[in-house]
Amino acid sequence: MSGGRPRALGGGVQQLLDYLKRMQDENPAFFYAIQSDTDNSAGNIFWADATSKMNYNYFGDTVVFDTAYRTNRYRVPFAAFTGVNHHGQPVLFGCALFLNESESSFIWLFQTWLHAVSGQHPVSITTDPDRLIQVAVAQVLPETRHRYSKQGIFRETQEKMAQIYQSHPTFEIEFKKCIDETETIDEFESSWESLLKRYYVMDNEWLQSMYNVRQQWVPVYMRNTFFGEVSVTDGGQDLNSFFEGFVNASTTIQMFIKQYEKAVASWHEKELKADYETTNTMPVLKTPSPMEKQAANLYTRKIFMKFQEELVETLANPATKIDDLGTITIYRVAKFGEEHKAHTVSFNSFEMKASCSCQMFEHTGIICRHILAVFRAKNVLTLPSQYVLKRWTRNAKSGALLEERASDLPNNSRESLNVRYNNLRQEAIKYVEEGAKSIHIYNVAMDALQEAAKKVAAAKNRSAADIEGGALTNGNSQVLHVVDENRPATYQSAVSFSCILSWWFSLGYSVSLISQTFGASYTTK
Repeated sequence: MSGGRPRALGGGVQQLLDYLKRMQDENPAFFYAIQSDTDNSAGNIFWADATSKMNYNYFGDTVVFDTAYRTNRYRVPFAAFTGVNHHGQPVLFGCALFLNESESSFIWLFQTWLHAVSGQHPVSITTDPDRLIQVAVAQVLPETRHRYSKQGIFRETQEKMAQIYQSHPTFEIEFKKCIDETETIDEFESSWESLLKRYYVMDNEWLQSMYNVRQQWVPVYMRNTFFGEVSVTDGGQDLNSFFEGFVNASTTIQMFIKQYEKAVASWHEKELKADYETTNTMPVLKTPSPMEKQAANLYTRKIFMKFQEELVETLANPATKIDDLGTITIYRVAKFGEEHKAHTVSFNSFEMKASCSCQMFEHTGIICRHILAVFRAKNVLTLPSQYVLKRWTRNAKSGALLEERASDLPNNSRESLNVRYNNLRQEAIKYVEEGAKSIHIYNVAMDALQEAAKKVAAAKNRSAADIEGGALTNGNSQVLHVVDENRPATYQSAVSFSCILSWWFSLGYSVSLISQTFGASYTTK
């Protein structure tokens, strides 16, 4: 799509702006921005809540920019920046309402989003194939690997080559097979050339243009870059997975605000459920391998299941040594009966490092069956630390970022507010996980939360007294409301455990889930 295209949505835009203003008033870590009106058209809008910004700190290595509204004829022209968390679930990094599309608008959006999420460039980004988006990514994220969505390529190919699709029904099947099933660059090149000759489309301009940018969408060219795909089907999913089932072509902008909140709350709940399952249940182990037990304790449940699948497959994929170069040994790994699909693994015994021609670890962050087969042959019993990507572990959200103390941060920094807000949220999740394990621990956790609520209330009262005494001003003889400006509203009212529960509700967790986690009764001693 090209050129500017202003869109009129009536009073719904003002309703959205009122909503964003209210959200920022309730939590100053909430960010939104409006593009300047430079061409007498409505400005575009971007927003990201505190959770979206913190999620980016943990999982912002790979990003999807979803513009499904452009192809699905949505009434609300919204776009979303999403990623994938440690459970393989979609997470939100920010949203935008597009009232005017132009090259400058997309550049503004990417710049604004990058500013909102701390300026850290992702390793990779996936978007629909589009000239305006390509220009914006190249200018704002020059070091980020840009991938076109295969769905977008397939969709446009079907449109551009409708006549071929109708006259040759097998073309689509063979076209997708050429893209999805070739395992090496040479195999793809050969398959592509054969496809064009078989259907007499060697001079087709569209196919030639797609071939010219094959490094940006054909999987065999992208395997050396991390995209966070944890199953063979993830690469084929459509981009709009976060809002799927919540927003569709009939959704109006008035409906969109509620549906946006429902989607956010739903995914919060699913993440909490996945956290609980990972922490409180043990998966069934399929081998006596110490490595499998180690992985079960390290990874979240979904990631462990993917690792377990690779580990079990080593039984059918023996490693055969084909060369010895001193500290580096070369192995050939192939499945029984499929020797023509062999992969090559080089193993450095001194550094305990291996690399495989399939590049699965580079692409997904999960070690492949071929390297695991070599580890098995070399009697490597546990996973070397370099093959455990923290973003896939149950402790993905722990570490320096969460351990950063609020006292070390500037009092007026929005980023420090963001850190404090999410630190408290993460600590509360720990209480939920531990407190649900037994009635004794539940009572201890409940007492601790009640005591913490009293201390928070006392600190709030002291801060209010300081303000009333005129101790703090902002330099313009106006009172600086430290409590209101530097603490989310949900914490200000934490004078009882019931208020702590209301905080959980504000984060999007349902009554049923809180009841399931804490127990049926919320009564205190």
